[in-house]
Amino acid sequence: QVQLVESGGGLVQPGGSLRLSCAASGFTFSNYPMSWYRQAPGKERELVARISAGRFTTYVDPVKGRFTISRDNAKNTVYLQMNSLTPEDTAVYYCNSRVWANDYWGQGTQVTVSS
Repeated sequence: QVQLVESGGGLVQPGGSLRLSCAASGFTFSNYPMSWYRQAPGKERELVARISAGRFTTYVDPVKGRFTISRDNAKNTVYLQMNSLTPEDTAVYYCNSRVWANDYWGQGTQVTVSS
């Protein structure tokens, strides 16, 4: 069964960095795009970054130049390197995959940016 498990969240000071990981299983990971979304309190879940099977990457404007999405197909893992974090980045971050016409989500990992 498709499973996604995020890790790496935590508390970080403004200007700091975090690296999120998403371990995937239950499908042929290398064949599918992977995405990171985030949801802040009182706001809708929003796309942050996406990486295709061919490692083409897409970012939303607020994170361009600061975040980097990558994947390690041998480990069935997608990463989100987050640098120069600001309080506006505070949210629960979710890993997403679309497999066989279905969306799958991890449980989320909390990222809090605060001094």
